[in-house]
Amino acid sequence: MSTLLHNAIGSAQPLPELQQAGKLEARWHVLQTRSRQEKALAESMESRGVQCFLPLIGVNRQYNGRRATVELPLFPGYLFLRGTLEEVYLADRTKRVAQVISVFDQAKLAEELQNIELALKGAGKEAPFDPFPFLKCGIRVEVISGPLKGVRGVIEDRLKRDRLILQVDVLGRATSLEVDGAALAPLGEL
Repeated sequence: MSTLLHNAIGSAQPLPELQQAGKLEARWHVLQTRSRQEKALAESMESRGVQCFLPLIGVNRQYNGRRATVELPLFPGYLFLRGTLEEVYLADRTKRVAQVISVFDQAKLAEELQNIELALKGAGKEAPFDPFPFLKCGIRVEVISGPLKGVRGVIEDRLKRDRLILQVDVLGRATSLEVDGAALAPLGEL
């Protein structure tokens, strides 16, 4: 089961880039967090007015014989921060950051995160997310109909089912979801 993007306190929000279009020195930064610190770091940064992007998915878990749906990061160990270097240093001082990963192609990361956001909003229960190993080759496609219309990614056959792979190159990570092959239009080779 997948859910909408949430900020650390649980309300749905658009990607930070859309909110900060006028802030010239703001750039995307990828923060590799210490173990299981993604939500706490996002909450800490947002309470200080720093915008973060933490895609969350609902996962069914069983605790003491009871089933519960918990929200877990789609990319465990990573938080996307859009801000200045001073705000990155502020995040680092929380002691929740293990490493800051440089983002050289800002436009590409923004497009990849936009695809993740669109997919999370449109997927719902019909297309559960499945973390998937990063792919460097394949056919790029765009979804042309249905709730995922406009999402672009790489299509790959996995266990005889059509899977759309959404990549975040800077992390070397990807996620996948099932789509109907009839809803896809090829964009070309990677």
